[in-house]
Amino acid sequence: MMTTVERSEFREAMSRLGAAVNIITTDGPAGLHGLTASAVCSVTDDPPTLLVCVNRASNVHAALSANGVLCVNVLASRHQDLSNLFGKGGIPVEDRFAGAQWRMLTTGAPALADAVVSLDCTVAQITEVGTHSVFFCRVQAIALGAHPEGLIYFNRAYHDLAPPAPALHHACTP
Repeated sequence: MMTTVERSEFREAMSRLGAAVNIITTDGPAGLHGLTASAVCSVTDDPPTLLVCVNRASNVHAALSANGVLCVNVLASRHQDLSNLFGKGGIPVEDRFAGAQWRMLTTGAPALADAVVSLDCTVAQITEVGTHSVFFCRVQAIALGAHPEGLIYFNRAYHDLAPPAPALHHACTP
């Protein structure tokens, strides 16, 4: 028995699936590009591999495919404006990248200097599913930020994930 789920119902359901906010960057023969994405997850740690889902209609899709490298830059609360900059259409690539400081790790894809973590990758495989491509990416280098914090997108809004406050230890006196 097959049931048909309406697109709008599925989109509403996915809005309730909290996800980390990331900026995916690439550079190479097809040029410098980047976009905001939440469809990123770990695949395996041997070899270290993650996946990134990108709409094939995105202007960044062709560059990711042609360059064969990308960097997943995990964002913190302080990066909300940068996320919006990379998430909107019609903004020149140079203006997007001018909004932050970048560095290079191994592949040449830009790594956000103050990211929570940057995962520098080579594209190992691309699989098409519906309107999107799933990029399976081998991690070549990792840059851990100073503070483990996070920015989550849930119910169509940003939410800050701060590290837990240190536990207070009270001395007991008899």
